[in-house]
Amino acid sequence: MLRTQLYADPKDIFVHDAVLDSCRKHARKTALVDTSCGRRLTYAEYGETVEALARGLVAAGVKPGEVVAIFLCNSWEFCAAYHAVTLAGAIPTLLNPTYREREVRYQLGNSGAVVLITDGPNISGINLAELPNLRRVFCTREQGSGSEPFSHLLKRVSATLPERDQPSDEILAALPYSSGTTGLPKGVMLSHRNLVANVYQLLGPGAAMLQPVDNLLCFLPLYHIYGLNVALNPMLMMGATLVLMPRFNTGHLTSLLTEESITTMLMVPPAMNALCLAAEAGEFPKNHKVRWVKSGAAPLAPELPRRFTALTGILVCQGYGMTEASPVTHVGYLEPELYRPDSIGHPLAQTECRVIGQQNLNASADNTAEVTSGEPGELVMRGPQFMQGYWKEPDATTAVLRDGWYWSGDIVTRDVEGFYRVVDRRKEMIKYKGFPVAPAEVEAVLLEHAAVRECGVVGRPDAAAGEIPVAFVALRDGFASSKKMEDELCAFVADRLTHYKQPREVHFVEVVPKTASGKILRRELRQLIR
Repeated sequence: MLRTQLYADPKDIFVHDAVLDSCRKHARKTALVDTSCGRRLTYAEYGETVEALARGLVAAGVKPGEVVAIFLCNSWEFCAAYHAVTLAGAIPTLLNPTYREREVRYQLGNSGAVVLITDGPNISGINLAELPNLRRVFCTREQGSGSEPFSHLLKRVSATLPERDQPSDEILAALPYSSGTTGLPKGVMLSHRNLVANVYQLLGPGAAMLQPVDNLLCFLPLYHIYGLNVALNPMLMMGATLVLMPRFNTGHLTSLLTEESITTMLMVPPAMNALCLAAEAGEFPKNHKVRWVKSGAAPLAPELPRRFTALTGILVCQGYGMTEASPVTHVGYLEPELYRPDSIGHPLAQTECRVIGQQNLNASADNTAEVTSGEPGELVMRGPQFMQGYWKEPDATTAVLRDGWYWSGDIVTRDVEGFYRVVDRRKEMIKYKGFPVAPAEVEAVLLEHAAVRECGVVGRPDAAAGEIPVAFVALRDGFASSKKMEDELCAFVADRLTHYKQPREVHFVEVVPKTASGKILRRELRQLIR
């Protein structure tokens, strides 16, 4: 089933305009349910809030093209702030609410954020001084040191919203940060055209079976592109209802399924596994209305969707993508004749794909023959959803965007029916519960410890998390390996990086295996833990 049509024409449609248009069309319908505080907003209320907040940002000195950082858990404030920032002509950069000071300061500094919208507990103990661009900090529910109340941004002001002077493919709508395989995370420049096109691809005929009557439960973080542009933007653009959880909790989720008449959810494999365990314990409601769930962000073991469907009666549609693609490039089907839960499905409309053999990885995608059906090769793609490039990283951009094609680093197969399956990653990324962990970032922190001479970090398969980070450490002279040293190194990283990046194990070695050029041989390290 070849997908060829979009939901609508994305030309010169801006994310906030599509949302505000929906607010006018569906004024009395519930747009958002924030379960963290019990607040429910109709579309009319949401539209009024976004417009008031955008004027408040302009009055606070935010200018078109400047960056505003949003450092919040899933909440109505996150949603309104995101759409208000783009309406004010600024660029939202989205921070993981579990980030430590090191990570927060890096993203604020690298993006050049001029305003930070957060909550008091998120910045407790974090030093925000000496960030030259940061002018103001607004806190939503609890005040932090040196902050102003978020409510001040919602006061009636006479500020005029800026006129657009560029087309939608030249104005950034989001600057999320994606962990690269080397160095620190990179800002991914996504334009309004990128995001709107991807929503319209996702909602197009024969793609995701999302409908205006849906009540979608979202526990996936909105700062991540999966939550932002597969939950928040599509639901609000088409007039559906979005029910927000601040984080995954099995008991709370199963209660909300019936309380809010949930019809669909976005999932990651570890959450699906947790719901299987709940169903086996008799804790999953039998009177739910969930028709299907979408799984993404991490590989889905073939047996898991079968088990989930058998226990709950809910179908599983697997999708695939990456931050650089806004994020969706492929999605499966729910129709019985096309149902392949072990596959990432077919490409979305206007998404061209090529599967390139390993021997041709430095060649041009346009002039290279593809592998035959069933043979593995790197997935190379292009389409309207692919990023403009990496923020302030021209070399990194050139490495993955070549002649208009995005080189994914993922090894896939494509069968004779055109179904794709991910079989391996050429990149070194670790996926912990769907969150990407760059080994280089963890290694850089470990190397700051006085006892560490050299180190390497790899992922170990884990049934609950998908993969967990494992560190191999060679100590300096004068330091001895011990359980105390292992605990000390883990605590050292925990003080500097968010929870999912922290090594769960430390193995001490005499030397970390490397190539002649000094590159860590991660394959050899992985063999040591199997």
